[in-house]
Formats: sequence, C-alpha cells, structure tokens
Amino acid sequence: MSEEHYLELCENPVQFEHASSVNNVFFDEANKQVFAVRSGGATGVVVKGPDDKSSVAFRMDDKGEVKCIKFSIGNKILAVQRTSKSVVFPDKRSLKLLKSQSINVNWYQYCPETAVILLSTTVQGNILQPFAFRSGTMSKMSKFEIELPVVPKPAKLSLSERDIAMATIYGQLHVMYLKHHSRTANSTSAEVVLYHLPREGACKKSHVLKLNTTGKFALNIVDNLVVVHHQSSQTSLIFDIKLKEPDCAVNTHQPVLPARSIHPYRIPLSGPAVVPSQPPVPCQLYSSSWSVFQPDIIISASEGYLWYLQVKLPPTVNLLQDKGKLMDFLLRRRDCKMVILSVCSQSTRGVLPVVATVFDKLNQVYKEYLEAEQSYTVAMESGPSRGSAAQKRPVRTQAVIDQSDMYTHVLSSFTERKGVSHKFIIAVLMEYIRSLNQFQITVQHYLYELVIKTLVQHNLFYMLHQFLQYHVLSDSKPLACLLLSLESTYPPAHQLSLDMLKVSLARCSSQITVPSLETRCCSTRCSGRSSRETSG
Repeated sequence: MSEEHYLELCENPVQFEHASSVNNVFFDEANKQVFAVRSGGATGVVVKGPDDKSSVAFRMDDKGEVKCIKFSIGNKILAVQRTSKSVVFPDKRSLKLLKSQSINVNWYQYCPETAVILLSTTVQGNILQPFAFRSGTMSKMSKFEIELPVVPKPAKLSLSERDIAMATIYGQLHVMYLKHHSRTANSTSAEVVLYHLPREGACKKSHVLKLNTTGKFALNIVDNLVVVHHQSSQTSLIFDIKLKEPDCAVNTHQPVLPARSIHPYRIPLSGPAVVPSQPPVPCQLYSSSWSVFQPDIIISASEGYLWYLQVKLPPTVNLLQDKGKLMDFLLRRRDCKMVILSVCSQSTRGVLPVVATVFDKLNQVYKEYLEAEQSYTVAMESGPSRGSAAQKRPVRTQAVIDQSDMYTHVLSSFTERKGVSHKFIIAVLMEYIRSLNQFQITVQHYLYELVIKTLVQHNLFYMLHQFLQYHVLSDSKPLACLLLSLESTYPPAHQLSLDMLKVSLARCSSQITVPSLETRCCSTRCSGRSSRETSG
C-alpha cells in the first residue's frame, strides 16, 4: 500500500516550539513565517521561515495578549496587533493614508502571491469585492456573487471564511469555494467551485470539482493540482483542471486518482527523558489541530511542525490505467521526466495503439518547445523591433523529452529485451519515427541506425531493402556509411549505400540548406554516440 501514496510531507519541515499555555503560535502567509510568542513576547519571540535569512529571534515588552504579529518583506518592520482596532509598531513609524474605501466587511482573504484582497460583503456574505495592490496603489476589481446552495430566510451570514481560498493555478488567480452538500437542495455530496478572477473583466465560474462525499475538507494547491483533504476518511483527492472528463460537462471534473492518505510521517522524540535509541513516533495525519494554508502548507501547532505538501509521481503510473490520460497528467508536472520515460518503457509491453498515443502526446510537447525555441532564435537574429516587448527564451521543462532521451532511456534497451517479437520491436521503432514525422520533427540519424541494426540482427534484409527503396529511412551520409559496413553480411548493401551517398551528395551540391533547430541541437549531442554505434 505504501507505493500508492501519491502525496507526502516534505522531509525537512520547519520546526518551532509547539503551542502551549505560555506559547502562542502565529503564521504569516506572505513571508511564510511562523512566530512562536512566549509570554506575550517578554520571554522571547522566535521566528522561523523557509530559510535561515527569514529566521530571527528577539524580545518585546508584554503589553497584553498578542492577536496577530507579522514582519514586512525582508523583516524590516514589525507589526503587532493586540486589540481589534489597533496595530502597534515597536519601532516608531509614521504612516500616510494613501486611499480609503467605505464598505461593510464580514471577513477578508488575502493572496500574497498576486497582492489581491477579497472582501465578503452584504448580509449573506456571498457578494465578494476584490481589490488589487500594485506599486503602492489600490484598484477596485469587479465584484462577483458566490452561488449559495440555499438562500436563508430571513437573510443571515451564510458564506464562511473557512470555505473560501485564493490560489494561482496554471498562472491564473482562482477563488475556490467549498460548497457543502445541502439536503434541501437535493445535493448528495460536496464540491469545490472555482471562479477565475482576472485583473480586468468579470469574475466567472470556471470549474466544478466533484468530491463525491461529505464532511470537513481543506484545500491545497501543489504543482497546479487542487488537493482536497477529507478529515473523517483521512484521505486526499487531487484534481487537474486541464484534464477534461469524457463523460462530464465541459468544466466538471472527477478526481484524477482514487482517494489515498498522505504518506505516513514519523516525528523524532525530543526532551531530556528521550533515549537515543528510541524510534520516531508516527505523526497523526489529518489531525484536527492541523491548519492548512495556501498554496501547499500544512502546520501542526500542537507538534511544532510546518510542512510543504508534495506530489509523488511514480505511484500515479499504476493508479491511472488510461495511458493517454496519464501522459496528459504527467506532462504538466514539474519533476516528470524520469517518470514519463518509465511510462514509455512500460507502454512498449502493451499494444501498438497505446504506444502510438504515448509517443504522440510526448512529441506534441516536444514540437511546441522546438517551435518556441525557433521563434526565439529568429527574433534574436532579427533584433528587437520598435515598440515590442523583449522576447523571453522559452524554458525547457522536464516535459520536453527529445530523441536523445528516448534513445538512451527507452528504445536502445527495448531492442535488446528478451522474449519480445522482433516484428513488434520494429513496429515500435517505426511508430516513434512516424510520430516524429507527423509533427514535422527532423528524425535524427541514430534512430534510423537503430532500426537498421535491429533489422540486420534478425536477418530481416527484405524489410531493410523495402524501407530503403520506399524512403521510409531518409537518405543521409551516416546511414550510407553504416550500410557500407554491412556489405559482408548483406552484399546488396554496398550498392544501396552508394546510391544513398550519391543522393545525399547531390542534394548537398544542388542547394545550400540551413540545418533545422532540432538538427543543430542534437547533432553535437548525439554524434559521439552515433559514431560509436557505427564503428561497433
């Protein structure tokens, strides 16, 4: 069962003094800092952040209960709130009112990544008014309404702060509304409703995530996935809003994977009575003392730990049987390269249509990157045009799997696999070449060499002859040299190599060609391997 846990807590959490009668714990979402305030600060305030630079310790006078405490960016200014209507700065500061808004507010949510604040207004609380902050200015955004499952009569506050969260998913700000099931509305389960909140324009409902259960929930965002924690079952669900369900409405989503618990976590014992040999104790997952913050933070104040939630991709390979859907899922994740290559290797044990689907998904992303790189190169060579923004070089993510990766990690070992039909091996190799051609990607000669060597190894000379005769294998000087070396094994290879060499030389003399981007990228990287393969 351990191999099925696709969520885990980070190995190196932020540790702090746990909450107690003399120690209060606060969290600042903007700086990702935990404040441990002992005795109102008189006996010390210890601040722990994601790195050493954001960690600090100091003391302050105990002037009453601390309701909230935060640093400005860079730990330059400390602000302490002790009453509902005042904020104190221990260092004397002068403040200037820049702008004010008169509005009745029930509660608010703030997203530090986008500097957008969301205010709950009206009696029922479901009219939300966002404001955006930028360069010291505040701008009013379009207000919108959250659709309540039931409209209460008489009207009362019906939208809780606990059921709203803001997070950036695939580069766009979304408001997430946890809509609990209602018997009067005939809804059998809860759902998460996503509202896309653009800087300009109206906020619109964009996605509905079906939870298929009821109870207490909490939300995280990890690697652009919406993670929904369910306390009573002690399991979590993940949703990918870019995956479309064939049997659902356009923007309605089911969980990508079956519900699973976060991977078990063990906490080392501490204190004067601890024996060094004592083993760590299991952490109580999904505890009622857990606090969840956006995008990916889980805090246990009672145990003194702050974790970052992480997605483990290897377990998803066996949990998601649809390989096309699995590839769509993996290609959007951060650390996906080796897992994708393992899926490619695994797919070669199946049927050819599945292999074709996997290769096409792979090469579509590959082609998009090559085109972006080509556009960038052309733009750099032509120079910046007046009035246009500088073009950024495309980032090569781990989802870009090139021909060298496939050769090294998948195809070369696949051709040597025992117990596999040589016809199926050839079919898989040709399927990858077919997919490259479909996306108009220049096929590297070492792939053709792999096909030829496999054909020769199994004495499939008639097939080799047909591939060459009908130009299934493109003419090139490296292939001509390889064919020439096969003369002793297959005498017709001598004439075939001369014909190919003649065509290649004629093509070179008749026109001056500029190598494609893919050829330039791969020729240096792969020529060493190709020459070794040929000499072998």
